[in-house]
Amino acid sequence: MKIISSVFENKGFIPSKYTCDGQNINPPFLISDVPKKTQSLVLIMDDPDAPIGIWVHWVLFNIDPKITKITENSVPLGAIQAKTNRENNYGGPCPPSGTHRYFFKLYALDIKLNLTAEAGKSQIEFAMKNHILDQTEIIGLYRRPPKL
Repeated sequence: MKIISSVFENKGFIPSKYTCDGQNINPPFLISDVPKKTQSLVLIMDDPDAPIGIWVHWVLFNIDPKITKITENSVPLGAIQAKTNRENNYGGPCPPSGTHRYFFKLYALDIKLNLTAEAGKSQIEFAMKNHILDQTEIIGLYRRPPKL
């Protein structure tokens, strides 16, 4: 299974358009090679470099496994946005200092998750246990421009 973006390469810099310094919208992604028995996909974006610990920026679950792309500033039809550190939506990179890594982790599951939008990352990860058919990721970097 693969996830790529047309706006940044793996371990490349995320354009500011997709951050708190820009339009703060999700970047586009292309998904391929999803296992045939997949019932749903989960996408989790987090920042392990946050000073307070892992910061959750975006969580989508019950994504239709037939989805081959997530367009910018969109949620695939039928997918559920779960709780992040702030709200139930995409929150772009906004590091307080230095360059941070943003992991976009994609999971193929053999079930649909029986959860609501009130679920958080830890509940989703618990529900996914023993149901992951495949997983992949793309990592984006971001450093805020200096203030003038």
